[in-house]
Amino acid sequence: MNTQISEAIIHWPHVAPLLQPAHTEEEYKALVEALDAVLDAGGADESHPMARLADYLGDLVAEWEARDPMPEGAPPLEVLRFLMAQYGLKQVDLTEIGSQGVVSEVLHGKRNLNLRQARALAERFGVSAQMFL
Repeated sequence: MNTQISEAIIHWPHVAPLLQPAHTEEEYKALVEALDAVLDAGGADESHPMARLADYLGDLVAEWEARDPMPEGAPPLEVLRFLMAQYGLKQVDLTEIGSQGVVSEVLHGKRNLNLRQARALAERFGVSAQMFL
């Protein structure tokens, strides 16, 4: 095995997480940070060895940013499900709404969000509370 491959194998556990598509806002931010670092390290120059990595990371960032936008005027439940998908959240993560039973009822359309819940979700996601009412 040549030295280059040996080095790649040793460092792969540290590199691999940076080369995967983002599924959460945190992963997206990490990709942007990695892209910025690669560009600063010379990847902005097309003749630099890091240019291909910059292109790849740029594609991953663009993929996240091109996700389907939330439909204008969508019903509150659809808005909540959309945001949950975008942030990679599960029912258990929605502590702003209340207990698991309450969250389940909301997500199954058996219960509407109240003003307190809508405000808490709006703060969490950085959107207007009106979107949940």
